[in-house]
Amino acid sequence: MRRLALAVLLATPAIAAPVPTGPANVPEFKPAFAGQTRAEAVVSKTATSVTEITGGLNAPWGLAFLPDGRMLVTEKAAGTIRIIGQDGSKSAPIAGTPPVNAKGQMGMMGIAVPGDGKVYWSYSEPREGGNGLAVARGTLVDGPEPKLTGVEVIFRMLPTLESNYHAGGRIVAARDGTLFITLGERSILPGRMQAQKLDSDFGKIVRINRDGSIPRDNPLVGKAGTRPEIWSWGHRNILAATLDAKGRLWEAEHGAKGGDELNLVVKAKDYGWPTITYGEEYSGKPIGDGLTQAPGMEQPVYYWDPVIAPSGMAIYSGRLAPEWRGNVFIGGLGSMALVRLVLKNDRVIGEERLLTDRKQRIRDVVEGPDGALWLLTDATDGKLLRVVPK
Repeated sequence: MRRLALAVLLATPAIAAPVPTGPANVPEFKPAFAGQTRAEAVVSKTATSVTEITGGLNAPWGLAFLPDGRMLVTEKAAGTIRIIGQDGSKSAPIAGTPPVNAKGQMGMMGIAVPGDGKVYWSYSEPREGGNGLAVARGTLVDGPEPKLTGVEVIFRMLPTLESNYHAGGRIVAARDGTLFITLGERSILPGRMQAQKLDSDFGKIVRINRDGSIPRDNPLVGKAGTRPEIWSWGHRNILAATLDAKGRLWEAEHGAKGGDELNLVVKAKDYGWPTITYGEEYSGKPIGDGLTQAPGMEQPVYYWDPVIAPSGMAIYSGRLAPEWRGNVFIGGLGSMALVRLVLKNDRVIGEERLLTDRKQRIRDVVEGPDGALWLLTDATDGKLLRVVPK
């Protein structure tokens, strides 16, 4: 096993300028409030060490810790899940998972181990007429040839559509025993237009019980013509979500050309896509009417233009690095960075880009039980990295 250690000394105070990112794609768009974008650049006083635990992972996407400290890692492109030891050892692909549509942005995706004896994972399910994100659960049987038993599908994104883009896929276990699942709007126009429709799962965050049933206090329960699993709507493609110390759900979602967002998710709120956005079409044309604000639609806590392409997210507890307590860490795909955001009163007051020298797309970010940040890099030879104060 190859192990690399990198000591990064990051010096002293903040400077009164944003992180250098180049010009905005849509410079005529102005933030709704001060600090909503291009927050003041900050520089960590904490020196960090990065260790490569293992490599050779086929487009790893999701990471979750088992009770004994080993990890489950999903491989998007291979449609598999593996057990990874703290020493970098890798199991054979875990048997017993359902068939996976591993095309484009789809494949084996999010994973969660909430402590009830079961493993939960999301994946692109091949179906008649197309595909859709599904969530399954099962019991892990360990050994030289690990497998999942008692597998049952507890959620299916509906309707079915033929698209290999924008599935979402993060699973967040809430403190009340429910699960939040992030869902994209499938990218293509027939899907995009459903992000505002409450009879479709596209462009939504949904909330279910761990057996797949619907919590009684979901906002649309009992309302005709709606899907009762929906918690919030008007999202584009959410690949990053986590809970804060208060148990509140935060997410970071992809915009188009500009307009990546950080949102504090509130029950029954509309986050605007595609009616409002701080981005534009990849062609350079406006999205819809080119609006950034509209009545009844939530503003992001923060947005990026140019984008970071957010994937994976943790809000740090501060166990090993008190300076980072309460900071948001987001994986950057296109930005090839670990993005650090400093919050105060639920607003971003500072931003930093870490690990940029590695020039690797960061797919997932998890705070481990050891207090370290554990990262997955997005590549056909994907890496598992451990980041700790030096």
